[in-house]
This record gives sequence, C-alpha cells and structure tokens, in this order.
Amino acid sequence: MVRRRSERRSRVTLSARTARRRAVVEDMLADYGEFVSAQELHSLAVARGVRVGLTTVYRTLHDMEIRGRTDVVLDASGTRQYRARPSAGHQHYLICRFCGTSRALDSAALEDWVRRVGADSEFAFLEHVVQLTGVCVLCQTAPNEAEPARRESAAESELDTDTGTGTGTGTGQVHSGTARQR
Repeated sequence: MVRRRSERRSRVTLSARTARRRAVVEDMLADYGEFVSAQELHSLAVARGVRVGLTTVYRTLHDMEIRGRTDVVLDASGTRQYRARPSAGHQHYLICRFCGTSRALDSAALEDWVRRVGADSEFAFLEHVVQLTGVCVLCQTAPNEAEPARRESAAESELDTDTGTGTGTGTGQVHSGTARQR
C-alpha cells in the first residue's frame, strides 16, 4: 500500500507535536521541585494553557522513569508521585507524612549495604524498597497538632490562582531502586 505524502507529513507532524508536549511535561516536572502525581501535573499543564493529554503525561513520566530521569514514591493511597531526578543514580528521600515536603538523603551507606548483601548471598540485580517518612519541622511546630502545616509549592499556588482549584501534595512513602551487581 502506498501512502500519500499528506499522510506521511501528518504522521511526522504528530510525532513532532508529541515530542514538544513531552518536553513541556519534562520541563514542568523539573520546575515543580517536589513530588507530584501525573494527574496533578496534567492539571497544572491545563491550567497553564498547555494542550496535553493525561495519557501523554503518563507516557512521558513512565519513559522518564525507565531512562532514570525521575524518582518515584507512593503516597499514602498508593498513587505514584514523580520528581525530576537532579543527578545520575536513584535517590532516597525523607518525606513529611503531613505536607509531602521531601528531602534527598545521602544514601551511600544503604547502597553499599545492598551491594554487600548481593555479593555475600551471590544474588545479582537486587532491587530494594525503602520507606522513610516522618514529620518535618514546620509540621511539628504547627499551632494545632491535629492540623499540621500545609505548604504549597509555587506551582500549586499558581494553580490555585489560575483555576480556583488546588491539588495538594501527597505524602510520599515508598521509593524503589535497583542496585546492579556484576
């Protein structure tokens, strides 16, 4: 079957359009600075006038995860939360159970331990899941302990202003990583 030139051109245009939209999603994730769900990122994009589908957001985040360009945690309800990875290699985070604020940890000792366990047990391609949650200083000092401090990132504040709706940050609990042994 011979395809018409217009069909080939529209296919190329569609690919270029998809690539541009994925690049926008990657940039928005990098700018966000905290963990965010795919739905929250999509809502933020729509609020900013970016025409991107939720499927494109999911595919972009999945692709970034496979390429090692994002860290992933699960919130209390099991929803995947994404954050652009600032450097090579996966990281572990300490995440506030109340407001979702995260802090990257120096996890070299943990990674060394995983490698030693693999070598000592003659296992390879180990994967691990680590849960590190707590209550940040701001939430600890909230006036009413029943209502911990809620921080908003600049992106969330903008979303609230533009659409009148908020997204809130999730509470991250799980980060999985892979340590490869040879």
